Amino acid sequence: MAMAAMPRVITVAQDGSGDCCTVQDAVDAVPLGNTRRTLIRLSPGVYRQPVYVPKTKNFITFAGVSPEDTVLSWDNTANKIEHHLSNLVEIELGLQTSRLIGTGTFGCGSVIVEGEDFIAENVTFENSAPQGSGQAVALRVTADRCAFYNCRFLGWQDTLYLHYGRQYLKDCYVEGSVDFVFGNSTALLEHCHIHCKSEGFITAQSRKSAHESTGYVFLRCVITGNGNASYAYLGRPWGPFGRVVFAHTYMDQCVRHDGWHNWGKCENERSACFYEYRCSGPGCCTSRRVAWSRELIDEEADQFLAHSFLNPDPQRSWLLQGMGTRNSDFMNQNIEIRGAPSRPKTHKRKKPHTTIEGSSMIPSIISIQSIKVRKERHPTNEKLDIRTNSF
Repeated sequence: MAMAAMPRVITVAQDGSGDCCTVQDAVDAVPLGNTRRTLIRLSPGVYRQPVYVPKTKNFITFAGVSPEDTVLSWDNTANKIEHHLSNLVEIELGLQTSRLIGTGTFGCGSVIVEGEDFIAENVTFENSAPQGSGQAVALRVTADRCAFYNCRFLGWQDTLYLHYGRQYLKDCYVEGSVDFVFGNSTALLEHCHIHCKSEGFITAQSRKSAHESTGYVFLRCVITGNGNASYAYLGRPWGPFGRVVFAHTYMDQCVRHDGWHNWGKCENERSACFYEYRCSGPGCCTSRRVAWSRELIDEEADQFLAHSFLNPDPQRSWLLQGMGTRNSDFMNQNIEIRGAPSRPKTHKRKKPHTTIEGSSMIPSIISIQSIKVRKERHPTNEKLDIRTNSF
């Protein structure tokens, strides 16, 4: 971890009033092999440019004023990648040639993060490619110990590519249609709003063997839709051992009663790990779910219900040390997070810079009073017995 020190601050303003005019210029200004927290403050605006945070630049924080006013947007697709170039290695050598970061889905992210210990707060990551464009990633994260607070991820297909490492998302909004949270990282999404824009699949987790500890946990989230019923699956296994858990999550009527899809491969039904735990709402129908998914019991669910799912050693908490701009009390707690699925923060969107149709706001019928939650048998401060997943 970086030594405790005052963070380096770089301001970005498109009108020239900051240290840099573009986000990429600010990232390029961070020293190679960086070990000091560097806070890149983004002035309000829509930054229409791809952004790349390379492996050689760790401990970077993107901080906006609000996600509605601070938007990083581009329109690459898996079949059309423009301007996602990097000349960082060549700059170090005094050269000016460039190289492609990647091709296909892997290279098409509007923002690509490969530097570890990255943080973003109050920022929107958008892929503005229209519906029907195919894979169009808003953010790819191929880095360990990354955290996102009060951010939005906007797109249609393959919006959020949590490819590798460990990621924590708190109070975020994620939208899409097909496989819009996908990859093979270990990720905890807490108090997030998941919006299904059209028919498709929320997750496509690609764990390849039972020995991998990767998987996605959606804890105390809300899933909403476009007003229609039973058109979105909770997920399908991109890898045969794909692992996804929805816990204490409200599910709108958009969620199909069968819940999960085998990606057209019956053999995936023997290996995929698709679980739910004490969810609610009209889309929560455990009695009608596919037979190869299941509802967890308390003892099985425990390991997924705390920050220790990502951070098993509380004495070396990267979540605590990774706070670049926040002083929230919740990060000073490493306790079990059970209870009613509180409404996550919703994010109003401004029409000029979005490609979204319809409202993403949680319907007024959803309230704490209308979400029925079973009483817990365990106190919320009970110590967890964190075990290796064996089921």
